[in-house]
Amino acid sequence: MKIIRDIPSLRGQVRRWRGDSKTVGLIPTMGSLHAGHLSLVRQAKLDCDFAIATIFVNPTQFAPSEDFDTYPRDEARDIALLEEMGTDLLFSPDVGEMYADGFSTSVSVSGLSECLCGAARPHFFGGVATVVSKLLLQSLPDRAYFGEKDFQQLQVIKRMAQDLDIPVDIRGVPTMREDDGLAMSSRNKYLSPEERSVASTLYRVLQDVAQKFADGANAGAALAEGVATLRATGFDPIDYLEIRDSETFEALKTDNGKARVFVAAHLGGTRLIDNAAVPNQVVS
Repeated sequence: MKIIRDIPSLRGQVRRWRGDSKTVGLIPTMGSLHAGHLSLVRQAKLDCDFAIATIFVNPTQFAPSEDFDTYPRDEARDIALLEEMGTDLLFSPDVGEMYADGFSTSVSVSGLSECLCGAARPHFFGGVATVVSKLLLQSLPDRAYFGEKDFQQLQVIKRMAQDLDIPVDIRGVPTMREDDGLAMSSRNKYLSPEERSVASTLYRVLQDVAQKFADGANAGAALAEGVATLRATGFDPIDYLEIRDSETFEALKTDNGKARVFVAAHLGGTRLIDNAAVPNQVVS
């Protein structure tokens, strides 16, 4: 696996691959890799001739009070995992390479980014859209892969690429879960053993709300029961537990065939997010 830390070298390598009529898949990450990230690499290897993983803990998507400085980092371990997966190239720039002195541009995706995590973390999607647009333009892959655990992020990135005419196919990959249903996340490392033992309640609540909504239950009642269960288990505060359209993110009170349940809640000092499609729904 080649390890590249500067943009010109990345572009030069992709140019050589393209000169040989090869296809390229990109997997943007912030490192601290787990099986969910590796599933993205696996899909890219299936779809494309070459797979590029990126590791960059992006400061612009963290608020001053958030965990940028303590976000888990272990590049040596990440490199070993990527090599085991047969990743062809790792792009791991430093902050100065991504945001040169005088950097003053940001990308904003209105509408889709203003609810759910966008309401709880108003700085977040601007930082994500900006860094992902840069990574896409720096590497110009054929396809880029993102996990469905961050479903709102996936839809924001799809809209950003479409609106800016970035010629990359944005692909979602199903959420990887632990045996008890907890969605895999780098931040799961923050959970104490006691917190980890109850963390899977988040997914059970999602499934319960989704099934009740599919069965015709009142949306408000189903969500209220879910919030009560989370609080009784120790989740506090709860940023949101909502049912929304999976494409427009409009809040739903009745089933429209594209419903999805979204949750973000804090367990101790760890913020966990997850989502689940309402059964028998068609999601694009």
